[in-house]
Amino acid sequence: MPEESQTQVRAAWLYYLEGLTQAEIADRLKMTRLRVNRLLVEARSSGLVNITINSRLESCVRLERALMAQFGLKDAIVVPSPADPGQIAAQIGKAAGDFISRIIEEKPSGIFGVGWGGTLRETIRHVRAGQYRELAVTSMMGGLTYGIEINTFEIASHLARLWQAECHYLAAPIYAGTPQSRDTILAQDVFEAAFDRIRATDVAILSAGDLSERSLLVRYGLPGDVRVAELAEAGAVGDMLGQFIDRNGQAIAHPINRRAIALPLDALRRIPTVILASGGAYKAEVIAATLRGKLASVLITDEDAAAAVLESPASA
Repeated sequence: MPEESQTQVRAAWLYYLEGLTQAEIADRLKMTRLRVNRLLVEARSSGLVNITINSRLESCVRLERALMAQFGLKDAIVVPSPADPGQIAAQIGKAAGDFISRIIEEKPSGIFGVGWGGTLRETIRHVRAGQYRELAVTSMMGGLTYGIEINTFEIASHLARLWQAECHYLAAPIYAGTPQSRDTILAQDVFEAAFDRIRATDVAILSAGDLSERSLLVRYGLPGDVRVAELAEAGAVGDMLGQFIDRNGQAIAHPINRRAIALPLDALRRIPTVILASGGAYKAEVIAATLRGKLASVLITDEDAAAAVLESPASA
């Protein structure tokens, strides 16, 4: 390790573990206090130092209990909403990474299903590595036709590498050109086998998308012949696995849902544990819809989104 890195580790050790002040560290290491401060800041930003607070915010715990009671969830994790909205996915991803790590460490076998998106990209950065040869990771939907780290193919392969597990792709686009072409694709033997495996998923982690330009599906995956306005007119509030749902979590009557190459929503409801990792108050409607429709049994979100979900009215 280079001398500068060794010095940074030593400074971080003295500050965080031994409790010395920056002035005491400067004296001990024969350097200026300004340099000590710089080393400590870099240690935090580089990930050399991770701080864990061994306590829970009472307000977050109250929201978790309310979500579990209102929607009949197995579990809920609510993290404080960061001041910078751009950090929401990172904060939820950290909590989700720890959550699924614990699940796999307790039962390191079976089939683990994944979707796609920015929150799941952040999640895999916080998943603990292991050697789980009896575990298989599978994508639960088709993907984008070009490489991007939010893609379901990249999410699945990265998790499989971390866990040294089998990896299976649903090697198809998110949408077929027509409902008829989708049916033709799925009638092939290779896809029948893939969907048999996906339906046997034990635990899945997914995210939900709204209808705004912040939605990655709207920006990158929606076919050019489908307009967001027409989805909204049909009652959509967002999507799960590329399938658009109304406020009660039911699939809308629109051809786009019959073009989606993904596990159907009725089959998703039969998976034992589906984790929805999604946040931001702007996603409250689609998160609430997902929970009302019993499309997820575990929610990992942020404080502002959780409060908005609990206040979101269902349609008649």
